[in-house]
Amino acid sequence: MAARSTTLMLLALGTMSVQQTFATIGRGLPPIIAPAIVADLAIDPALLGVYVAIAAASSLLFQLGCGSFILRHGALRVSQAALALVATGLAVSAAGPLVFWALAAVVGAGGSAMSTPASSHLLARYTEARWMPLVFSIKQTAVPLALLISGLLGPFLTGLWGWQGALLATAAACYLFVALMQPLRREFDADRQPGYPVRLGDFATVTAEVLRGGALRNLALASFAFNGLQTVFTSYFVITLTSLGYGLEGAGAMYSLAMVVAVPGRIFWGWLASAHVAPRVLMAWLAIGMAAGAAALGLIGAGWPVWLTALVAIALSATVMSWHGVVLSECVRLAPAGNPGAATGGVLSFGQLGGLILPLVYAGMLGATGNSGIGFLVCGLPGLVVGVMLLRR
Repeated sequence: MAARSTTLMLLALGTMSVQQTFATIGRGLPPIIAPAIVADLAIDPALLGVYVAIAAASSLLFQLGCGSFILRHGALRVSQAALALVATGLAVSAAGPLVFWALAAVVGAGGSAMSTPASSHLLARYTEARWMPLVFSIKQTAVPLALLISGLLGPFLTGLWGWQGALLATAAACYLFVALMQPLRREFDADRQPGYPVRLGDFATVTAEVLRGGALRNLALASFAFNGLQTVFTSYFVITLTSLGYGLEGAGAMYSLAMVVAVPGRIFWGWLASAHVAPRVLMAWLAIGMAAGAAALGLIGAGWPVWLTALVAIALSATVMSWHGVVLSECVRLAPAGNPGAATGGVLSFGQLGGLILPLVYAGMLGATGNSGIGFLVCGLPGLVVGVMLLRR
């Protein structure tokens, strides 16, 4: 029995890691190959910001509302639906006109957003409570790995088949994995409740549930600060370095280094929270660490040596890119009995809100001051507040 449980846990972990990889690639690919798209369609590059904003708003709504669908149809079925939506968004994008891109941002980003709550619900069934931080952290390494894959394969496929071919090829791969997951549904969706009601009021119910409980509310605030700063880091790090005199290749190499560090970083923090440090305390110090890293990044000047800039990037990546498994495992632990997917979606929706607001704050600071560093200092402050709050509680 123990061997079967371990086998099922590993199978669930592997399946959810792959689907998380595809979901992340599907959402991250269009911005990576955006230069080719902008040039071909002759559109204003500023419209990329509109695409990202629509995607963030859609993600927030889909994560808030997916909990009931997970209970009704099963976590694996919702994972399949999530990838099918991601693939459809990519295929629609390939059509070209901007109205299709707006539709794709809603559909594709919404599908990608459902993948994490669904995988959390499934993994919670097969993972011992004490090992959840480690298991969830291992699963979440799919995100930085997917960003690396997107950065490598996106330009390659675009050069080979054009940007439409790159989008369609990725969509086909997503559809294929949807089909490959089907034989697992009998086991992984055995807990589904076909008669579970799905109501429009679920959005308000999930939000109220998160805000009512002190521990879940703290996780929501942490998710807001962490994901917001992460979005600022991934969106503006390369631009900041190029403004300091780095070439695009050098800045890109520094960014890739940061993404690589996030993989062992996530696993290490998950292991630490599983066996040695209380997750709340670990999250507090991660919050303080990412605030300090953002402050250091804000102070970087053109005269700084490359090794020192790399050290700051590594330190920031080890915190702001590596918190996910610890937070997700706490969502599951603190969720109402039998509904970890809804609690995870509710908490992560606040993260999407941070990912929408803090980049706008950064852009406003950059426009007002012309200094790329001040925005990092300001956007790191919510992390400092969360860290102090978690330590006090």
